[in-house]
Amino acid sequence: MRGQSDIGRPGGGPSTAVDPVELAVAEAARKLSEASDVTLFAHINPDADALGSALALGRALRRRGCTVRVSFGKPEQPPFSLRDLDGDGLVVPADEVPAAPPTLVVCDTGSLQRLGKLADRVAATIAAGGDVIVIDHHVSNTRYGTLHVVDEHAEATVMIVLRLLDELGEELDLPMARCLYAGLVTDTRSFRHASAWTHRVAARLLEAGVDPEATTRPLLDTHPFDWMNMLSRVLSEARLEPDAARGLGLVHATVRLAHSDGLRSEDVDSVIDVVRTTSEAEVAAVLKETAPKHWSVSLRADSRLDVGRAAAACGGGGHRLASGFTAQGSAEDIIAALRKALDEAPLL
Repeated sequence: MRGQSDIGRPGGGPSTAVDPVELAVAEAARKLSEASDVTLFAHINPDADALGSALALGRALRRRGCTVRVSFGKPEQPPFSLRDLDGDGLVVPADEVPAAPPTLVVCDTGSLQRLGKLADRVAATIAAGGDVIVIDHHVSNTRYGTLHVVDEHAEATVMIVLRLLDELGEELDLPMARCLYAGLVTDTRSFRHASAWTHRVAARLLEAGVDPEATTRPLLDTHPFDWMNMLSRVLSEARLEPDAARGLGLVHATVRLAHSDGLRSEDVDSVIDVVRTTSEAEVAAVLKETAPKHWSVSLRADSRLDVGRAAAACGGGGHRLASGFTAQGSAEDIIAALRKALDEAPLL
């Protein structure tokens, strides 16, 4: 690897063992260095890690002369808090993505289902003989591409993207560093779940000029006044079940459409970070109604239960301590299914 690549590798120093992720990074760099048209996908309802990964890599590829577009299945535009990351105007609506992109890079997306209406582009690209490069850090990744740069030990997908940028020999400029920092600070919960290696990467991004306060505040610390009204209504109906989750405790809250009317998706998504502070519960769950009787469920664990396995049992996936799934039906039925999945989830 070139440049400061050792700062993008666990341990922060040269490795003598064969690293399959490093081999995949090198192969991805080779393919992208030869590409002239690259489409990058984030998952539906993209977060800072997914969109930041795609935008940072997309900017580097455009600087190399590639035709570049970034997209996601829904919504039509990026979340408001992430729009400033797209300083190059790379994001295009899903309907403007070619039917079979010649080279496709999918960021932070564990399965085809997470691509929504853009999932068909993966099969079309493969059928046409193109490359589908999957860059991800989810242990539940289903390996649906032609090349998988998957490192389940990375705290965020942006960490893997940085290794790829170094392998390409790309200089890390401020717009790229801001995209990477946004993904890193959000996926590590403001560095609460960050190794020494990750802190060294953060230092490198700060040295590239990132202003941590200006970058972090719109992502984590800014909400409209109506958010507080919504939060008060939702929390007033939250429930604690001390005997659930294998006796470790479950706290859950439900955000119905009537609660979230007029609010941004990121405002609703932030509810889990409040609910998870409940000291009596190992597991926190928030059901978010996206359409009548259609739900997106966020799960968080403190340290002792694998909620990734519970989410997989409910048709979703994710990490051991942070995961989610989608479901249809009544909130009561979904909570009942979740209780069962949590009681069968392994301890850590």
